[in-house]
Amino acid sequence: MNVDIGRIIEEQVRKQGRSVSWLARQLSCHRTNIYDIFRRNNIDIVLLHRLSVLLDYDFFKELSDEVRDEKDRADGQANHQ
Repeated sequence: MNVDIGRIIEEQVRKQGRSVSWLARQLSCHRTNIYDIFRRNNIDIVLLHRLSVLLDYDFFKELSDEVRDEKDRADGQANHQ
């Protein structure tokens, strides 16, 4: 899977003008945990759901799009063989 979910989360936080401190308060954790989330390339779905609600952004769509793209690539390779 090629989705760098942590980077996408960080981009949304920055795009919305939110601070790391704000997100840490919302998740009741320390700021260092937020930086850890930003470095992840995979994430627990419960946490991803919480982040989606907090940031009003469908992070699951990013993952769905990647699944669809991988399927399309696989189908394209199968058709060329």
